[in-house]
Amino acid sequence: MEFKNPLFALLAALLMIVYLARHFQLLKKPEFYFPRGLWKQGIDIKRIIKLIIGLSGLALIGFSLTEPRLPVGYSKNKIKVNDIFIVVDVSRSMLAVDFTPNRLEAAKEKIREFVKMRPTDRIGIVMFSEKAFTLLPLSTDLKLIEQIIDEIKVGFLGQGTNIGDALALAVGRATQSLADSKVIVLLTDGVSNVGNMTPLQAAEQAKKQGVKVYTIGIGQRANAALLRTGGGRGRFQRIPGGSVDLETLDKISNTTGGKSFYASDENALAEVLNEIQNLEKTEIETSAKVIYKELYWKYLLWGVVLFLLSEIFGLLALREVL
Repeated sequence: MEFKNPLFALLAALLMIVYLARHFQLLKKPEFYFPRGLWKQGIDIKRIIKLIIGLSGLALIGFSLTEPRLPVGYSKNKIKVNDIFIVVDVSRSMLAVDFTPNRLEAAKEKIREFVKMRPTDRIGIVMFSEKAFTLLPLSTDLKLIEQIIDEIKVGFLGQGTNIGDALALAVGRATQSLADSKVIVLLTDGVSNVGNMTPLQAAEQAKKQGVKVYTIGIGQRANAALLRTGGGRGRFQRIPGGSVDLETLDKISNTTGGKSFYASDENALAEVLNEIQNLEKTEIETSAKVIYKELYWKYLLWGVVLFLLSEIFGLLALREVL
C-alpha cells in the first residue's frame, strides 16, 4: 500500500487535537482540572464511548485524506497484447533439491515474478509429465494466475517426460488467439521419452503458426538429490546430473525464432526469465502508468459514519448542545 498525500496525516492529527480540546472543554478554562466529586461519581462511561467513537471516526477520515491506494499493475499506452503460455515440466525429477526448496517450487516462485512483470499480457499455463494438461487458458486476471501457479504440482499426470505433446498443446491453444505476439516459455529438466509427437515436430508446428518458443533447461549438471517416495535406508536418492536435453531445446528455440537458456540455480533462473521479459517487450511503447486500486473511499465512509454517530450519541445520551 502507498499514499498519494501522506502529509495530510498531519491535518488528521490536528483535527484530533482540536476534537480532544473540545471534548475536555480546554478552550473554556484557563487550565485543565478535575471537577470536584469526579472520583466519587466514577468515570462517565458514556463520555468515554463518545470520545472513542469520535476519535476513531476522525482517524479514519484523516487516513482517507492521505489517499491510500494499492498498485495492481502497469498500463502502457498503445501497447499490443502478448499471449504467453508457460509450459512447465512436473515430472518427479522436478522435486530434486539442487534448488531451494526444490526445482519445481523455485520455478513456481520465479514464474510468479515473471507474471507480475507482465500485467497487461494474457498468460496461460500448461503442465506435463507423461500427459499434458492445460491448467489455465489465457487470462489477464493476475490474482487468478497466482492462485493457479500454486496448483502446479507433481503426481497426477503419470511418469515420463512428454515435451512434444505438451508443446503441441500450447501451440494449439496459441493458434486460437488473435494476438500478434504469441510466445511459449518451456521449462523442463529432462529428456522427452513419451508422447505422440516429438519436440521437433511440435516446434515445426509452432513455426508455422508464428509462435516463438523460449526454452529453459533447469537443474545442476552434477548429480542431484531427490527425496525418496518409498522406504529405504537413505532419505535421498541420487539422480543423474545433466539429464536435460539441451541440444533438443536449442533446436526448438532456433526453429521458432526464440532463444534457449540453461538455469543451474534459482538466481540463474531469475536472470533467464528477466532476459525473456526484456526480449519480449513490445516495440510500440510510448508511456507507462501504474494502475492503482483506490482505497480511500472506504475509510472516508466509515470515518464519517463513526463521527456522526459520536455526535448523535452526544446529543441523545449526554444532552450536549452543538
